[in-house]
Amino acid sequence: MATITTNDLKNGMSLDLDGDLMQVVDFQHVKPGKGHAFVRTTLKNQRTGAQVDRTFRAGEKVERAVIDKRDMQFLYRDGTAYVFMDNSTYDQINVEPETLGDAADYLKESDSAVLLMYGDEVVGVDLPAAVVLTIAETEPGVQGDRVSGASKPATLETGKVVNVPLFVNPGEAIKVDTRTGDYISRAG
Repeated sequence: MATITTNDLKNGMSLDLDGDLMQVVDFQHVKPGKGHAFVRTTLKNQRTGAQVDRTFRAGEKVERAVIDKRDMQFLYRDGTAYVFMDNSTYDQINVEPETLGDAADYLKESDSAVLLMYGDEVVGVDLPAAVVLTIAETEPGVQGDRVSGASKPATLETGKVVNVPLFVNPGEAIKVDTRTGDYISRAG
């Protein structure tokens, strides 16, 4: 573990505070006219997603958590668990859907993802900004359905429901933004 001071904090940095894995969402150095300087932070628990505000003395030592990013391939679902294979060691690990969060809505078999590991524990997943998924079910487009801005719900191959333009048909591949869940364009 690397020990750093609160003066070295940056947004996105992971800390090990009292056995909890916390990520710095926001921080502010405060130097009042009277008294000692301090650092006001907003921290997000990477296991539960809860956010807390915490104040540290300036220069206070904290443990930095080392998060390892590993390239993995999603192989298949085993019951409720998602089975991933490490691209370098070929080891397989099972990941529960709660750990993946919303990323589970964008994963299909043989897709690549970067799993964030803290020791042997998966604490998150990094997906590309956009993924290509096939529409499993939606109302078919009708000739002349070109109303600007009009949309309809479509169920993707992963089960996620997104709003798509009226002209998009079942079986078509579309690009979806993984950060917002919005339709971007037709793929291809």
